[in-house]
Amino acid sequence: MRRKLVAGNWKMNGSLAANAALLAGIKAESAGSRCDVAVCVPAPYLAQCQSLLVDSPIALGAQDVSMHESGAYTGEVSAAMLREFDCRYVIVGHSERRSYFGESDALVASKTLRALASGLIPIVCVGESLAQREAGQTEAVVLMQLDAVLKQLPVDDVSRIVVAYEPVWAIGTGRTATPEMAQEVHAVLRERLAQISEAAAAEVKILYGGSMKPDNAAELMAMQDIDGGLIGGAALKVADFLAIVSKV
Repeated sequence: MRRKLVAGNWKMNGSLAANAALLAGIKAESAGSRCDVAVCVPAPYLAQCQSLLVDSPIALGAQDVSMHESGAYTGEVSAAMLREFDCRYVIVGHSERRSYFGESDALVASKTLRALASGLIPIVCVGESLAQREAGQTEAVVLMQLDAVLKQLPVDDVSRIVVAYEPVWAIGTGRTATPEMAQEVHAVLRERLAQISEAAAAEVKILYGGSMKPDNAAELMAMQDIDGGLIGGAALKVADFLAIVSKV
């Protein structure tokens, strides 16, 4: 059975004081959790959070990574740099990166490869807009996004990624896919993985990333192919984040 993962995405939020309080609260209550727990923090806070998470089971993650190994790329952060701060995970292809910064499927694939080459676990995000869902294009969109990554990976590396389905229309809007709607898409993604490798399909975690909250987490994570959550707003509140973790 796949061990579930609850990963908090702090987005562009936080301060030294707020981060310390948030992590202290999470650490105090998450010991013995039945799932893996991670926090993906803004790059300026990686050093602080690395220090605060020493000897903690909570894994550290970043929110983005450069496709380049090193060089004259002002403002970029390399995978090797993230590894120096003991990052285990990195989010790639989040819908906000795709929408606001024009990240293409090809760029997301390149970032995934760079993360894997440096020993990071990429959380590869896929998801459709409201217009695409209403046009019946959900399956085509998420498979196109996933395929762009899978086509670049050696078969043996497929099992090393995490996939996150984040319906764009449910991020930060308060709207959430029903458990059945989410499961339908997760099953499609699982089937695509199985077409490449049955072993990878059985191993790869597929997270739900569309406004998972304490009051819907249990129903969502009870679905066969939902292996946890990529948590946004609720990850900034100790009680809410821990409540989601407790639903596993």
